[in-house]
Amino acid sequence: MTTLNKILYAEDEADIREIATLALEVIGELETITCESGATVIDLAIKFQPQVILLDVMMPDMDGPTTLKALKENPQLSHLPVIFLTAKILPDEINRFKSLGAVDVISKPFDPMTLADQIKEIWANL
Repeated sequence: MTTLNKILYAEDEADIREIATLALEVIGELETITCESGATVIDLAIKFQPQVILLDVMMPDMDGPTTLKALKENPQLSHLPVIFLTAKILPDEINRFKSLGAVDVISKPFDPMTLADQIKEIWANL
């Protein structure tokens, strides 16, 4: 498997986006592009060609599960692994997200020092 180096992260909260970007780029040495809505993910994913997409579950307009569904329905993007970041970390919710096609779920608040390592570990186990 190739080394993980490109991530797309959709998060509607600017402060969380900023912390995650620093964690992924500075600590994790990963090229990261972010956006604030699920609606933007499709266009950015086609242009940026990420290896993994991180999605906040709760976003206005187009939430994480709806965005995941749109990704899975797009032949150019359906192969991309999606990881949800959410405060909803109950086992039933995790199972539901995985049944929708997410490869894993990371809880928020996340640890900026270990976020990139968590994602790299998920990537290594795909």
